[in-house]
Amino acid sequence: MAAAVVLWPSAGSAAADGRCFDRQKQPYTSVVDGHLHFRPFGGQAVPFNEMVGYLKKSGVRHASVFGIGQKLPVDSSCTYYLDCPGTPVLPSLKNDMVNAENLVEFKPKDVDLALSMTFPDLANPTTVPAGMRLLDKEFPGMFRWMGEVNLIKQAILPNHHEPADARDIRQWAPFMKELRKRGIPLTIHSDLGNNQRPTQYLHLMEEVLERYPHNKIVWAHMGLSKELTTMEPDRHIQIMKRLLDRYPGLTLDLSWRVLEDVYFSKSGVRKKYADFLDAYPTRAIPGTDFVASRSKNYEIYKKELEVTSRINKSLDDGAFRNIALGQNYFDLLGIKETAPHICKA
Repeated sequence: MAAAVVLWPSAGSAAADGRCFDRQKQPYTSVVDGHLHFRPFGGQAVPFNEMVGYLKKSGVRHASVFGIGQKLPVDSSCTYYLDCPGTPVLPSLKNDMVNAENLVEFKPKDVDLALSMTFPDLANPTTVPAGMRLLDKEFPGMFRWMGEVNLIKQAILPNHHEPADARDIRQWAPFMKELRKRGIPLTIHSDLGNNQRPTQYLHLMEEVLERYPHNKIVWAHMGLSKELTTMEPDRHIQIMKRLLDRYPGLTLDLSWRVLEDVYFSKSGVRKKYADFLDAYPTRAIPGTDFVASRSKNYEIYKKELEVTSRINKSLDDGAFRNIALGQNYFDLLGIKETAPHICKA
């Protein structure tokens, strides 16, 4: 059996000799990014090696390499779907292929990258197995994740996004079986609801969890979004607790600064979410949800990492180690990494 390796933040001193992590002296920013888009919706991307450099400079040592599963038309001058309502944003394999080719060509060192399949169209699931076979043929054994894929994403409804329904979800069985066989996590974007109807789409995620209880399912952004900014935190937390208790295969994704800006930063709310995560320390992973469009740079990535990591400061030592230092991410991927233990006061 291979010996476990101790992970350490580059900015700290808890090195591979197994020394503990000192929260008083070392950064609170997460050392894994479990939700990172190396490709944009349209236009130029930050070059692959440059993006890897962002990770190294910021102390991130493990990241999930998401593409964007939907592409804007090649003849469109738009780079962000919200800027061009009416322009179709449709599923495509292209970004997954580009990410895989870049990983083969550049073979980055000092950063472990988990390549992800983002192409699946969950509303037309019969197309997914063929896409998986194509990626397997071209890049055997390289894809270790699936997602972020959209079950219901209200923000792209004006761009011809077709949400999946219960009938579609039943037809996921073939590719979900393959994901179980390979131990591959699936990150799903599924809006909980909106300000008018906060739980309008909850039934869709419940259908997925009930039908596929043995899959590793990661719920992106805990179901929150820019369309849902006024939900009572207590109500949201109770829903999350109920689902975590019922479905052991569910992991929550804490990515996207909307969580910090709209929820965690409010008076009294941060402690509620920190207490919740402390009570479920093995059930969440961090991420930035950074989209590597060429209009962005290292300073923007660094800021996104800092903002999405602020909740870490309020976590107890157990949750901090599992979430910020990456133990949950390692366990989810089944990789032999061990986060450092927290130094005793």
